[in-house]
Amino acid sequence: AFQTPTGMPYGTVNLLHGVNPGETPVTCTAGIGTFIVEFATLSHLTGDPVFEDVARKALKALWKNRSDIGLVGNHIDVITAKWVAQDAGIGAGVDSYFEYLVKGAILLQDKELMSMFLEYNKAIKNYTKFDDWYLWVQMYKGTVSMPVFQSLEAYWPGLQSLIGDVDNAMRTFLNYYTVWKQFGGLPEFYNIPQGYTVDKREGYPLRPELIESAMYLYRATRDPTLLELGRDAVESIEKISKVDCGFATIKDLRDHRLDNRMESFFLAETVKYLYLLFDPDNFIHNDGSDFDVVITPYGECILNAGGYIFNTEAHPIDPAALHCCRKRKEEQWEVEDLMREFYSPKKNKKFPLKQASDHGEGEDAKDPLDTSSGGEKRNSKKSSHSLLSCPSQSFNSKLAVLGQVFLDNT
Repeated sequence: AFQTPTGMPYGTVNLLHGVNPGETPVTCTAGIGTFIVEFATLSHLTGDPVFEDVARKALKALWKNRSDIGLVGNHIDVITAKWVAQDAGIGAGVDSYFEYLVKGAILLQDKELMSMFLEYNKAIKNYTKFDDWYLWVQMYKGTVSMPVFQSLEAYWPGLQSLIGDVDNAMRTFLNYYTVWKQFGGLPEFYNIPQGYTVDKREGYPLRPELIESAMYLYRATRDPTLLELGRDAVESIEKISKVDCGFATIKDLRDHRLDNRMESFFLAETVKYLYLLFDPDNFIHNDGSDFDVVITPYGECILNAGGYIFNTEAHPIDPAALHCCRKRKEEQWEVEDLMREFYSPKKNKKFPLKQASDHGEGEDAKDPLDTSSGGEKRNSKKSSHSLLSCPSQSFNSKLAVLGQVFLDNT
């Protein structure tokens, strides 16, 4: 998929035969920029850098092709790098690109990714933000092209909270919450000047974005208003959408007619974020006071201490695992062992050296966490502080994200 002149991937590949000869070269921005979290994790855990490399190249290609005023559109030709759809915003077609710049920066402690986002954030604030709403604008001119709020944009306050911009996040969240209270859900499109739904976009497929933001913001503020949104969501879903075989998409929020379908993200994200909003002691919210110490042939490793990064489908990734469980060349482990032994005041704690071979290559490759090599696991609890000492992040700024424009014929 990534074998294009620009490094930006095709939108669809056949897993057996590769890219279909008739596949369109037009891909949405989010489809290009939403790989770094999973692919960097894959590279760390397998020792194969190719996944992270192609994800970074795609991110940089989007960055290189931003407009002179610092905005990106929502569809681009991956062969020519020509912008096919030039609407810029934080919603559908763009959303998770911005999300992954921030989450990738946090997960990987990567200042380059965060600096990209902060530059985008300035442009978004300058050209798309109006009274704590975010509109769609022409990416080269900055003129308003679509004064609507999309339900997919509701992830933005949660993303703002991740970089510490809580005040702006709460103001935008409360705007979105007024729409929820107006309809009992978020319509796919909401005309901001008219204060009503957009024709053919009146549905609510039980999307998670507003609840996701409520969860993040509640962790940051403990504002009970956020719990009220959660309560409203539970009551609306129970009363309006519950049917014999699940929970149905709301086809039209104006009269609460239902559609004969249930989206996968309802269980994967919406219900999960609701659960986490109301479960303050869940391990996902761990602050580092509880963790697992894993004993490996190469020393102690800390896992499950918290700081989980959710990918865009709400699957949590433990940042510690990228360090603790990554595949490394055994020669590097040996050097660390020798240095530890040399500088350790306790000479009796030694780690046996193994014959040099690359981890992850061949069936006999040895996993550093393989319990058959003497590894063991125990749980430890600390009330004051964690064994983890993560570098303080120099990232702070304001942010606005997500977007996708639907064509009339879709």
